[in-house]
Amino acid sequence: MTHRSPHAAVLAVVAFLLLWTGMAFGQSSEPASGAEPFPAAAAPASVEDPYENWNRKVFGFNEFIDRWFLKPVARSYRAVMPGFADKAVTNFFNNLSELRNFTNSLLQLKGESAVVAAGRFTYNTVFGLGGLIDVATAFELPEQPEDFGQTLGYWGLDSGPYLMLPLLGPSTPRDFTGLATDGFVMPSLWNLAESPEVYYARALQIVDKRADLIPAEGFISGDNYIFLRNAYLQRREFLVNDGQIVEDPFASGNDDDLMLEDF
Repeated sequence: MTHRSPHAAVLAVVAFLLLWTGMAFGQSSEPASGAEPFPAAAAPASVEDPYENWNRKVFGFNEFIDRWFLKPVARSYRAVMPGFADKAVTNFFNNLSELRNFTNSLLQLKGESAVVAAGRFTYNTVFGLGGLIDVATAFELPEQPEDFGQTLGYWGLDSGPYLMLPLLGPSTPRDFTGLATDGFVMPSLWNLAESPEVYYARALQIVDKRADLIPAEGFISGDNYIFLRNAYLQRREFLVNDGQIVEDPFASGNDDDLMLEDF
């Protein structure tokens, strides 16, 4: 196995940072059928935003970077990339995340989810041309995204207050810890990549993800900061509890605080 160089590790972090807009909408929104029950200790997301003044300033910075750099590149990518090729690129990078899904499913004692992740990777790699085609979904093996932030929530760790981080965007102390753990501690297929190819692959992943999010921008309404904050927190709540949310802690009667059911 090729060990990740310090430069590749830094690039991996930057790649995740530049995907800040994808944190709210980037994963499959449907829970797996027959999802395994979560423990009573599973911690809900916190709606606290004690650092809103700071968070809004960082949000403005992130929007500036996105507006003047990332989004124009993503638009150009959508303009020149055929639809089937765009989908193939997305499928390929999603397939690489199955090892993360598998590992965190085991840590959450979700045997069925671990088997699904292993099956998805096997089917898509062997029969899907290295992951370019998502044949696993056709075999009724839908993606079940799991990350270490979800694992921490599964075992009862509170999310902590909402944070808007430079470039990273929506997060919480729990999710940031999970992101760092997934990137630097957990096994990853990215460890097999050589440089400079890994840099090109990460750049492509960033642009592809941002391009896929462009159509969702039309759903954002009201105060963009509040909308994305609540969307992100509710999304994480949804994922930690495998879609089994009984009470919505985010609805306050203010239209700006409502989360889109489409996601």
